[in-house]
Amino acid sequence: MNQAPRRRQLARTIILDRALENLPLFRLSDSGEEVAISYTADGGGRWRVLPAPGERLPGTFDQDVYVELLRRFHEAGAPADGVLTFTLHAFLRTMGRRVDGRTYEQLRGALTRLQRTALESTDAWFDATAGALWTGQFTVLTAVSIDRRRLTDHDQLALFSALTNNEPGDAHVTLSPQLRSNILAGFTIALVAARYQQLSSPVARRLYRVLQVARLDVGREWQVPLERLAEQLPLAQRYPSHLQRVLQPAHEMLLAAGVLRSAVVSQEDKVWQVSYQMAD
Repeated sequence: MNQAPRRRQLARTIILDRALENLPLFRLSDSGEEVAISYTADGGGRWRVLPAPGERLPGTFDQDVYVELLRRFHEAGAPADGVLTFTLHAFLRTMGRRVDGRTYEQLRGALTRLQRTALESTDAWFDATAGALWTGQFTVLTAVSIDRRRLTDHDQLALFSALTNNEPGDAHVTLSPQLRSNILAGFTIALVAARYQQLSSPVARRLYRVLQVARLDVGREWQVPLERLAEQLPLAQRYPSHLQRVLQPAHEMLLAAGVLRSAVVSQEDKVWQVSYQMAD
């Protein structure tokens, strides 16, 4: 049987842990100096994102690295040990990022943060295998190793024109067992990879993922308080007018990409609401 069509289908799909996607993880704004993210889940549980001492919270670049890791995990057939191996050069190219010294350092930093940033759940993250809310700490990645090729090998790259831009290093990372178990249990959301990359705004990309969770939870119509949505994404802005200015470009992108049919922000009894109608 020809497996090529299936491989192409896998490459087009990104499968993410539905429980984690329902919780904030990445900063979407460069403003503010938050040292942690704190969030109260719908059931009253507590969720915190705690960076390692002296490090910052994962940000917009880290968000795209995380999504690309999960795309590769799915494309590789969800390996049981959670190990992914890739070159930094190939990873950045697949992300659609420029490949240079700066982006190599960004990628190394992002992988390290995904290993070192603690995700603390107190009855907030749902363990699909146990069928219950979970209390404890985990990280997106449990291990990160980036092996540089020998300097002599690096020098030889200049002799081959096809390799002059290659990064002399290979990454080996391990996806956390918590995420793997939920994905194996089928407690997931699915993204279209090309659609995700089409969205140039980090807010639009994050909102796309939240909307996919809402689609499974409540269907194609979702109304959410504006303040609550800001906490879930999360956004640093707090005033309704500021939040609307941040969300409007994201809404326009999602409408153009065919994710949404409509997005309306309105005030009802002094409470600002966002009403979404999702496309088929």
